[in-house]
Amino acid sequence: RVDPNTGRLVFGAGNICNHFYSLDFIDNKILGTTGFNLYHVAHKKIPFYDETKGETTKPETNNGIKLESFIFDCFPLSESMAVMDVPRADNFAPVKNAPGSTSDSPDTARQMLSVRAKGWLEAAGAKLDQGEGICEIQPLTSYDGEGLQEYSDKTVKCPFSI
Repeated sequence: RVDPNTGRLVFGAGNICNHFYSLDFIDNKILGTTGFNLYHVAHKKIPFYDETKGETTKPETNNGIKLESFIFDCFPLSESMAVMDVPRADNFAPVKNAPGSTSDSPDTARQMLSVRAKGWLEAAGAKLDQGEGICEIQPLTSYDGEGLQEYSDKTVKCPFSI
């Protein structure tokens, strides 16, 4: 949703679910805390069998509750927490649809990683000989585009795996 006054998104951030917890935190704050309620109530539209119609009915309004638990429900238990604001295109390539889907598929995630790899090499000063195929920089070679200086002023043929 866009704010008509500013032209910017009303909600400009999301949780991409990259969370790091220490074993000590899990053992002592989550598993070892009897007072922590792992679930919260969510009001939902729950399909039900209608005996008079002889079929399953999907309600138009909430008719039940569901107990839910999310990975971030334990944030309030943390004594020390940090949030990172990262560019979505560099850090979030969801895979929730089947291969061949136009969004959020293994194919689109691979393409996003390929675009990122090409961008890292270009930022390091490489010239790309564009070709077809997926390009990849292995995480042991570079985690975030660092350490690629050896490609400065060199031509790299695409596709590549470095």
